[in-house]
Amino acid sequence: MRVEARGAAIGTGWGGTDCGCAGIQVIGGAGLDVDFTLESPQGVLLVSESRKADGVHTVEPTEAGDYKLCFDNSFSTISEKLVFFELIFDSLQDDEEVEGWAEAVEPEEMLDVKMEDIKESIETMRTRLERSIQMLTLLRAFEARDRNLQEGNLERVNFWSAVNMAVLLLVAVLQVCTLKRFFQDKRPVPT
Repeated sequence: MRVEARGAAIGTGWGGTDCGCAGIQVIGGAGLDVDFTLESPQGVLLVSESRKADGVHTVEPTEAGDYKLCFDNSFSTISEKLVFFELIFDSLQDDEEVEGWAEAVEPEEMLDVKMEDIKESIETMRTRLERSIQMLTLLRAFEARDRNLQEGNLERVNFWSAVNMAVLLLVAVLQVCTLKRFFQDKRPVPT
């Protein structure tokens, strides 16, 4: 999500009663910081952070309704910020999708292994894989922020290196000219 307006607050939210985890990362813009708030459906402030570059917050919902996330860049009237955020929920997506394969297997085909153990194992693996994908996405955002910072630093280093090189060449030319003047004889030669 790009906070385009300078000095603005942008809000979004989610509904439901699932346990949620909100991860934020400022990956571009001056200062790499933004204010972040999270409110419950009744307007109770759950999380409030000021001028943070990143953060992960887990919320255990106590009430049903729409929770509100707000990113505030009002302290910065000149620069815009590029903010990555991700919402992670700990709920099953489709029970039909998970249970679909179990209908194809006949009970006679099981060999001393309970069907429930297999279901539980597969569900655990699916949940862990989903969490791994979400964490890799979050790490990709960290990498993007670091890359933007390094590219900005590279531009500054290149600029000041060019300035130093120009000053070095100017001083070298001035030294050569000064040394030539010391060895020039300006007295007239009598003939």
